Amino acid sequence: MSDPRTHQPNGRPRGRGLGLPFLGETGPYNAITDVGDVQVGYTTLIEGEGALKVGTGPVRTGVTAILPRGLNGPATPVWAACFSLNGNGEMTGTHWIEEAGFFDGPVSITNTHSCGLVHHAVVGWMTRGEGSAPSKYDWALPVIAETCDSHLNDMNGQHVTEAHALDAIKSAMGGPIAEGSVGGGTGMICYEFKGGTGTASRIVEIGGERYTIGALVQANHGVRPWFTVLGVPVGKHLTNDTLWSREQGSIITVIATDLPLLPNQLKRVAKRISIGIGRAGTPSGDNSGDIFLAFSTANAASFPAPRATFFEEPDASLCQLSFVPGEVLDPVFLATIEAVDEAVINAILGSETMVGRDDNQVAGLDHEALRDVMGQYNRLQD
Repeated sequence: MSDPRTHQPNGRPRGRGLGLPFLGETGPYNAITDVGDVQVGYTTLIEGEGALKVGTGPVRTGVTAILPRGLNGPATPVWAACFSLNGNGEMTGTHWIEEAGFFDGPVSITNTHSCGLVHHAVVGWMTRGEGSAPSKYDWALPVIAETCDSHLNDMNGQHVTEAHALDAIKSAMGGPIAEGSVGGGTGMICYEFKGGTGTASRIVEIGGERYTIGALVQANHGVRPWFTVLGVPVGKHLTNDTLWSREQGSIITVIATDLPLLPNQLKRVAKRISIGIGRAGTPSGDNSGDIFLAFSTANAASFPAPRATFFEEPDASLCQLSFVPGEVLDPVFLATIEAVDEAVINAILGSETMVGRDDNQVAGLDHEALRDVMGQYNRLQD
C-alpha cells in the first residue's frame, strides 16, 4: 500500500509523491483527518455529456462534508472563527460564529446554486437528531460554503438533492481521503487546470506537546500566469489549454486543529490562510470568493450540556476554557500557511482532464511536465 502522505488511496501521486519538497512534518495521512475525530465524506455526481440542457445536464458536481467530531461523536460545538479575504461567495453560519465563537454540526461545501439545498438538508439532519446528535435541535445554523462550477456543470439545473447532501455526511470517515474531482470539488478549476478538493496537515510542538493543523480546500481560483509552485513560476512555462483572461472562481478553506485556542486566536489562524493561498500565486481577485474557517476540536468540556429544548433555562454554571498564549503561535501560523499551500497543489495534482457541459474541457496538470519545470529550477527531491 502506498504511503498516504505521498499518494491518494487510488495510488495517484500527491505533491510529495512527485518529489515536491514541501517543508514541515505532516501527520500520518497528510490530511485534515489527522486531527482527532475529524471525518470527511463525499458525494460525487458525474453524469451525461455534450450540449447543455438545463435541468438534464451534463452534471459535474457534488457535496463535501467535514464532521469536526465524527459521524458518531458527541454533538458538542467547536470553537471557531472565520475570515473573508474577498467576499464574492457564500459561507452560511458565519454571523453566529463571529458573534458566539463556535458552531454546531458538519461543514458542507458544494456548488453555488446548491448551497441553499444543502443547508436545508443539513438543518433537517440536525433537527431530526440523526448521527451524533443526542437529541433534536430546536434550531440550527449550519456552515455551508460554495464555489462555482458552471464551466463544467449544469449548475442552473440544481442537480444536488437532499439525499446527496445526507449521503456525504453519512459517508464521512477518517484516515486517507480522496482528492481532486470529488465531492464539492468535482467541477472546479484552479489556475486554469482541473482543480477541486485538496488536503494536507502539519505537526507543531508547543509546550512539549504535539498538535496537528489540518487543511482542506475546495480550489476553484486563479489564472495560469499566476501559478507558482514552491516559488517556481510554473504557469509561465505551462501555457497550453488556458481558458480565460481573468479570474473566474473562488476558494473555500477549512482549518482544523486539536490545539486549544480561543476564538480570537482562531481568527488569527484563519487570516493566515490568505498567505497560504497566496503562495501558489493568487492575489485574491475581485471575482473570487476566498472565504475561510478555522476550528479547534479541543475544549469540548467547556461547553454546557445541551439543553433538551431551546426554551429550557440555560445552565449558569461557570465554564472554563484552556488555551495557549498568543506568543507561541508563530509555529501554528507557519503550519497553517504550509498546509494550505500544499493542499491547493494536491487539489490540482489529484485531478485529471475533465470534459463537461457543451464539451468544455479543462486539462489536468501533467505530472511529468510539472516535474520537468521544477527540475529546471532544482526544486525536486529524490
